[in-house]
Amino acid sequence: MDIEFSLAMPRDAIGIPMVRRVVGDALRSLGVTEECVSDILLATSEACANAVRHGGPANRYEVMATIGNGRCELRVADGGEGLHMIPRQYPPAETENGRGILIMRAVVDDLSFDITPGRGTTVRLCKELDWDEDAIAHHLTLDRHLAGV
Repeated sequence: MDIEFSLAMPRDAIGIPMVRRVVGDALRSLGVTEECVSDILLATSEACANAVRHGGPANRYEVMATIGNGRCELRVADGGEGLHMIPRQYPPAETENGRGILIMRAVVDDLSFDITPGRGTTVRLCKELDWDEDAIAHHLTLDRHLAGV
């Protein structure tokens, strides 16, 4: 079972809770564990916050989601300048910003960036899904795996 959807959001922080709601509701309706949902939503919030903060001059950003084969892939694309460097360690405690990428890296299985200078950045977040015991989607995925599909 593959589910795909996309959201075109204004480059304003007010849209981030809406993205969280849509993604979270989709995952919960399939029976993904709350811990796994929380990790995905934390990473999604950080990626969206970066798009809002750094995605100019475009006035919108897009969130594209694919849920299937036991994993969730989210892409957050903006029209900003792109990253100049990816931090390798957390900034000093007194620094207000600069933790988002490291937080995303800590809670998802795969994090990558497609950067086109002057045309924008797409952040790709992937996480294997953990299922509630009674989740129908879990049983469908397990049945497909056992059948070799």
